[in-house]
Amino acid sequence: MPEYNLDLQYNDITYGVEDVNFKEFESCTFTNCDFSQCNFIAVTFIDCSFNNCNFNTSKINHVALRTVYFNNCKVKEVNFAMCDKLIFEIHFKDCILDFSKFYTLKLKGTTFTNCSLVAVDFMSADLTEVQFNNCDLYRAEFEKANANKANFRSSYNYTIDPTKTKLKKAIFSLTTVKGLLHKHDIVVV
Repeated sequence: MPEYNLDLQYNDITYGVEDVNFKEFESCTFTNCDFSQCNFIAVTFIDCSFNNCNFNTSKINHVALRTVYFNNCKVKEVNFAMCDKLIFEIHFKDCILDFSKFYTLKLKGTTFTNCSLVAVDFMSADLTEVQFNNCDLYRAEFEKANANKANFRSSYNYTIDPTKTKLKKAIFSLTTVKGLLHKHDIVVV
């Protein structure tokens, strides 16, 4: 049975490879913690917040993220695709997620605010009603994704092929809509 931790604060901790394995955290807050060496196995986070934490290159293949908030975190090259899909809910604000993977995940209603999402893999993901608020989506991949009702209004540097991505009722700003026309080699000024 996993170790259960409720309503605790964790500050300035550098975690080793197996330090959080087989643990469940509920309503916990992690501040200035470093998870970059972790190889998560059977870990659950419920209603947790991560503030100024480093997850760069951590292996989160066996993690349950149930209503989890990442604020000002480094989450580069992290593969979320193998996370537990039951009640999966995550939100990011002021985070760097470059080269991370959300392949095939159901991200409905997720919020990304002021995030760097350079070369992030959203292929075949359910992005229905996702909010991309002021995000850099340079080279992010959306092929076969469902981005119906997603909000890209304030985001930029995206290149999305409307013939390979579902975009019904998605919201874009007129100033950045050229990212939908890139494939056609049309110049918009």
